Amino acid sequence: MVDEASKDGLNALAQAAKQAPRDSPRDSTRRGLPPVHLWNPDHCGEIDIVIRRDGVWMHEGSPIARKELVRLFSTVLRKDPDGYHLVTPVEKLRIRVDDLPFRAVSLGREGDDLIFVTDVGDEVRAGPDDPIMVQTDPITGEPAPRIHVRRDLWARIARPVFYELVEMAEEVDGQLVVRSGGQAFPLGAVA
Repeated sequence: MVDEASKDGLNALAQAAKQAPRDSPRDSTRRGLPPVHLWNPDHCGEIDIVIRRDGVWMHEGSPIARKELVRLFSTVLRKDPDGYHLVTPVEKLRIRVDDLPFRAVSLGREGDDLIFVTDVGDEVRAGPDDPIMVQTDPITGEPAPRIHVRRDLWARIARPVFYELVEMAEEVDGQLVVRSGGQAFPLGAVA
């Protein structure tokens, strides 16, 4: 159960995020996102928000059920050297992210480009500014693919989406490679 003070803090943060100025809507690569990179409010502490490995946003141990609220918070998320924060022009609150903040949950093609959609509604065109990277998970030894979304924020590519990428890949010098935005992205060695 969320206490009233915590609920008020969450609502205040949501209101501040709603009222924050947006980048120009003509900037199609940023879709009118708030310019969090330009804001430098004092650090206000931490808020009990966790983004779990599976992409579920939690507040005080309970999932945030309103997708609109999660989307709103995702637009004011920033990664700083000391961690992830929700940032408004007047507040900066640290949150915990267990893996990466977003999940790439679907994949499409537009011409020769790969378009990913995240669990919070961002569309990302893979290319030089938004690369695909595949590392090996040190615990499981399995591929841990991700795509850059914006300003040091990444999305973990969901397993079914990664399988789609593998199906699209071509073999180049013993590596599986996909192409998008004029770039080649290695997915891993051919088994």
